[in-house]
Amino acid sequence: MTTQSDLLSLWEAILSAGGTDRYVQQQLTERGFLVQRRPTDGMSKRELAKYKKELKAEVVERRALRSAAWKAYKTSHIVHLGEGVYWNDADDMDRFDLEGAEERAAENGLPKLDKPKDLADALEISIADLRWLSYHRDAATSLHYRRFTIPKSDGSERAIWAPMPRLLAVQRWILRNVVEKLPVHGAAHGFLAGRSIATNAAAHTDAKILLKSDVKDFFPSVTLPRVKGVFRKAGYREQIATLLALLCTESPREIVEADGKTWYIAMGPRCLPQGAPTSPGITNVLCLRLDRRLTGLADNVGWRYTRYADDVTFSLPNKHKGAPRTGALIGGIKRIVADEGFQVHPTKTRLARPGGRQKVTGLITNGPGTPRVPREIRRRIRAAVYNLEKGKPLPEGETLDSIEGYAAYIHMTQPELGRSLLDRIKAIRTPATPAE
Repeated sequence: MTTQSDLLSLWEAILSAGGTDRYVQQQLTERGFLVQRRPTDGMSKRELAKYKKELKAEVVERRALRSAAWKAYKTSHIVHLGEGVYWNDADDMDRFDLEGAEERAAENGLPKLDKPKDLADALEISIADLRWLSYHRDAATSLHYRRFTIPKSDGSERAIWAPMPRLLAVQRWILRNVVEKLPVHGAAHGFLAGRSIATNAAAHTDAKILLKSDVKDFFPSVTLPRVKGVFRKAGYREQIATLLALLCTESPREIVEADGKTWYIAMGPRCLPQGAPTSPGITNVLCLRLDRRLTGLADNVGWRYTRYADDVTFSLPNKHKGAPRTGALIGGIKRIVADEGFQVHPTKTRLARPGGRQKVTGLITNGPGTPRVPREIRRRIRAAVYNLEKGKPLPEGETLDSIEGYAAYIHMTQPELGRSLLDRIKAIRTPATPAE
């Protein structure tokens, strides 16, 4: 059985020989299969039969050598990445590559990845596995993702495509070693170290007016070419940028049963999946200019701006004097968001004034204090913990884990109350052993 190591060694031998054709000729000669061509006119029937037999043996051996060489080639080369994906194994630089790409990558502190094998080695996988994880099919019988749904606030369901373990490990490496090293704007608060829903909400406390809006189809709007552009701008050339983009994207799929098989049919171009660990970070990088422009717009009319994933929030400070210029702000938001390749959700732009509840990423921001968890949630969790202490069951749909999660959520903005609830939950989980 030919191993991966054997094929790699074979490819090295082919390179040393000067290429596949020369290697095959050398092997045919060394193995005694190369037949010296000569005229057949003067051959006897016996000589002709022997000559034909030798030629046939050479053809069989030549085919076997070329087949082995092709297998060896594929151990070190990508070859093909599926329908509609441009790929060229040649090392030539692409005309769309960033000028001084290597210097840009070094400035960003990115790992040096010049060839597919460099990426495969960094990911600790083979070229064959790299090709398998990156390969695109419009109709596939298996995927590197599993699908499930979670309820949305409007009662509909959100489809989540979570990567399977091998792709998940690859995406985590890309996130940690590439995406998280790229610059993002200070207005971005989602999925970044040191930033959270609390820091996002804190930027909008004590507001005269709060304006919230959503970017429609946020992840599906970030298609393969845009993701590839992120990696090229970061400092990687065509081949590496293509592979990284494929590893971080997938087509929206429809699941179809036909002829006893389950098919996953692509319903659109590859884009960022809701569920991949790389998706939020890539959008933060991609939205650098969007965040910069929306921050400039907000500054010009005296407002404040932040973004948490697809939620954009603007607020007018209470101390602001003069007209709020809300119409100019809303018009500017729509124009800039469209310029940057996105779309404001037409039914999800909301205004909130001090007389009503002002809520940002789930936290109440009315008044000059710190953001806080809504009162009804605090009351519900306190009641649930109290009932558990009294031996009463939780409401349907609640679990001790979910109650603990809410307590940690409260702890984020109200540490004293949150710590008290967490300590009580810990005591419920590990009741004291009666003294003997």
